[in-house]
Amino acid sequence: MKITSAEFVLGAADIRQLPRDGLKEVAFLGRSNVGKSSLINRLCARKSLARASTEPGKTRELNYYIVNRQFYFVDLPGYGYARVPAQVRSSWGKLIEQYLKSRDHLCLVVQLVDARHEPSELDMMMVGWLDYYNIDFVVALTKADKLPVSKMPRYLQDARQVFSSYTHCKDVIPFSAVSGVGKTDVLKAIAGKLCA
Repeated sequence: MKITSAEFVLGAADIRQLPRDGLKEVAFLGRSNVGKSSLINRLCARKSLARASTEPGKTRELNYYIVNRQFYFVDLPGYGYARVPAQVRSSWGKLIEQYLKSRDHLCLVVQLVDARHEPSELDMMMVGWLDYYNIDFVVALTKADKLPVSKMPRYLQDARQVFSSYTHCKDVIPFSAVSGVGKTDVLKAIAGKLCA
């Protein structure tokens, strides 16, 4: 699959504001600072389509991008930033959960996990939600360029073992927004679900 166009459409803080045009959606989910904006930008070959917040944990909306005028990329709020008030963290969790359980046209979630660390408790809670709501997902191990090449096979094997117990986990893919490693595999996974 080749992405030829991608444009920001809207930022929604309420589920009632979401598009109702029936186009398929691919959502991106992960902790604050895990590299969601960088991944989306790399997939779309655009430097500043998705903008990383200057303050971690500040993005509070579902950001919609129309891709190839055929489907949406949806950038979900980052979770897990400790300095955000508990009430705000709770509202994001509710918004994300409402989105996951209500979007009939959601065909795939790309769950981002930092390749340098074990998945956090929140990461595992999120993939638990995805499995519970019968949503297919792939895990993108971001910042893979920061790992020694010799250690990557072991990290990948460990991650695949962790996520293999989830029925709806379709793949675990090392990804680097810097080098482009994994871009083809992530796009292939997305294309497979859009065509299904």
